[in-house]
Amino acid sequence: MPSHDWDAPVAEGAVDAHVVLPGSKSLTNRYLVLAALASDVSRLRAPLRSRDTLLMAEALRTLGADVADVDDGDWVVTPGPFRGGGRIDCGLAGNVMRFVPPLAGLADGPVAFDGDPEAGRRPMAPVLGALGALGVRVEDDGRGGLPFTVHGEGRVRGGSVTIDASASSQFVSGLLLSAARFEGGVTVHHDGEAVPSLPHIEMTVETLRDAGVVVDDGDVHTWRVEPSEVNALDVQVEPDLSNAAQFLAAALVTGGRVHVPGWPQYTTQGGDYVREVLDMMGAEVLLDRSGLTVTGGGSILGVDVDLHDSSELTPVVAALCALADGPSIIRGVAHVRGHETDRLAALHTELTRLGAGVEETDDGLRITPEPLRGRTFRTYADHRMVMAAAVLGLVVPGVVVEDVGTVAKTMPEFTTLWGRMLAERVGAEA
Repeated sequence: MPSHDWDAPVAEGAVDAHVVLPGSKSLTNRYLVLAALASDVSRLRAPLRSRDTLLMAEALRTLGADVADVDDGDWVVTPGPFRGGGRIDCGLAGNVMRFVPPLAGLADGPVAFDGDPEAGRRPMAPVLGALGALGVRVEDDGRGGLPFTVHGEGRVRGGSVTIDASASSQFVSGLLLSAARFEGGVTVHHDGEAVPSLPHIEMTVETLRDAGVVVDDGDVHTWRVEPSEVNALDVQVEPDLSNAAQFLAAALVTGGRVHVPGWPQYTTQGGDYVREVLDMMGAEVLLDRSGLTVTGGGSILGVDVDLHDSSELTPVVAALCALADGPSIIRGVAHVRGHETDRLAALHTELTRLGAGVEETDDGLRITPEPLRGRTFRTYADHRMVMAAAVLGLVVPGVVVEDVGTVAKTMPEFTTLWGRMLAERVGAEA
């Protein structure tokens, strides 16, 4: 999606929409990594195709795997010997910059990593330090972040490492995903403040087990992966539940109804928590065999909510809080300061510019609704900021979303899906 400003459309009535979501970014990227490590050819059915997943696919091609498009939109992955000498573009994708370096340790030579200008501020030191402890030489000139070079030697000794994963669960997941191919496997122990987004580590453990890898997660803050082969995969990628948040929020904001088919009855995706958040904020939430349906009522209730394990919901929930009938507190998300941008600072700045009362706390935001006015909403190269702005624009005329193209990181078709949802409002022709 090209970068340009976008006039967020105002809802002309209550939405009544059926929204089909693309696949999960988190699952797509984990499956891609495991498929590159597998002993045979894998097939990913209905994967997400967005900037982050395309960067992951290209990173794996650079290392020697073949990631092929097939006519029905699937990816077929043929593993190959990992080779050095290439350069990996991480973009602004945390999955790429944290999942691929352990793979590069298995390459037969140096692999350079770089990314977008904003990527250098994303924390990487725990992963790079852990790789050093496991026998992989990393050259980063002491930055603890991009750019850096992993000097692969065709093998990784493996062993036991202790890291502080309080800034990102991806530090743990990145080490676990490649560990079955390390000579001694890996034991990762976390020592620090609470690990954020724990469902994402549970997702990693589950995908590893799907590929036949033995994982012991029975001890608190400790994960052990045994050395073994990785079985080939043939998997259907679940819809991306985090990317559902803004569409479901539209039902609450407009007093309408949004149905998302294919919502899993069981999932490790942290975005599933949106069901509970919307229920707390006054929506009617129904999950059945056909999928998830959210229906809005006459108001949006303020909440006191801890999003520590589902922090990707923070921007959209903050937008809802700015439209609520009373004050709200979002807690447990200090770590989102290290995401694509400092999300707490960005939300504080942009919601305040629109007129909301916002206070940044140690671990979140305190939001007091006030009459909002339409202005340019800056997005800071962060796809979730685009989604938050779109929710506000439903009822605040004049919201202009800066650089809407940044949403292609996880949902290139976002504006098309958003327009289609609004076209299905109650009373409109199909």
